[in-house]
Amino acid sequence: MSLELYAKAGELAAGKQSFAVATVVRVEGSSSARRGSKAIIDAQGNLVMGWVGGGCAESAVRSEALKCIQSEKPTLITLDMQDEVLGVGMPCGGMMDVYIEPVIPAPDLIIAGHGRIAETLVELGALMNFSVTVHDPSAQKDRFPAADRIVNRDFDVTEISFGPRTYVVIATLHKNDHLWLQRALEGEAAYVALVASAHRSRLVLDYLLAEGMAPEKVESVWAPAGLDLGAATPEEIALSIMSQIVVLRRGGNVAALKDRLNQSNAAPSTSADTSDKVVRQCDATPKP
Repeated sequence: MSLELYAKAGELAAGKQSFAVATVVRVEGSSSARRGSKAIIDAQGNLVMGWVGGGCAESAVRSEALKCIQSEKPTLITLDMQDEVLGVGMPCGGMMDVYIEPVIPAPDLIIAGHGRIAETLVELGALMNFSVTVHDPSAQKDRFPAADRIVNRDFDVTEISFGPRTYVVIATLHKNDHLWLQRALEGEAAYVALVASAHRSRLVLDYLLAEGMAPEKVESVWAPAGLDLGAATPEEIALSIMSQIVVLRRGGNVAALKDRLNQSNAAPSTSADTSDKVVRQCDATPKP
């Protein structure tokens, strides 16, 4: 990868922009690109810099790169360029494997409140590679050394941005928790959890309903927060909340890994292809 390509990748990463790097890892037969050729594709499916082949080969890579960015998972595709009818539109007479790796900014973990649960969540969030913000009037850096940002003078919650990559845990000890819930739900945060008893949670959620918030939004709140781990200490409660965040973010479940392994061993084995997908049809219009 050229220095210019490295510099552009660093620039996009510093700006917290999602993108993907596509690398040609194998060429069989004739191809316009060479092994090691690279390109950067942004979150809109545009080729920002580099070269992995022209025409439909490029559009196929752009389309698959967009899917990788959205799923946050890498993929290996095979471009079939052996004929113009079945291939990707470039009768070069060869095939090409392209490895596509998404580069995604760290998701945001917003913790409203203070106390031992909040302190532990900051530590766990940092370990899980979240960008952690603590929002509380009494929050100080020495209490939350692993936090990336401390906000302690924003009583109306106007300095916090919410979005589909924002995970919000409200541990305000009942101070402005209804306001936090309104802001986070209106901002369509990926995860909104309220640290409170079942009784207190119901009171707050009923208040939101009475204020006219859509029932499906209110229902999306995780209250009480966390998985049922039988947590008894603040540290264990924080662990149950972070475990729930990881499960939801990664599309997992709470089944024991041992049970899953036993099921996998019992299933008949199938031979897997070398690549995740073989692209034989031109897709010239990748959609963001």
